[in-house]
Amino acid sequence: MVVALTQSDFRAHIKKYLDRVNNEDETIYIARANSRSVVVISQEKMYWMEKALQAKEDSLNYAVARDQLIRRHVLPDDPIITTDNDLAG
Repeated sequence: MVVALTQSDFRAHIKKYLDRVNNEDETIYIARANSRSVVVISQEKMYWMEKALQAKEDSLNYAVARDQLIRRHVLPDDPIITTDNDLAG
């Protein structure tokens, strides 16, 4: 889930929002002055994003990182192929 809020709201409820990032794996977008927004994500989500970016696309490391990002709803799930007709396009 994604949450968007103001800097003052984040500051006033920082513990609540940081708990949501860690416990519910939420992404928090914080609007700041002069269109300088920031995003808060969990360290674990950032770890898997970095792993995916550093790995070769056809490697096992990439596949594992991609799977972790799908579980965290960062990437969409792959469509399920049910017949040979689905492979043909």
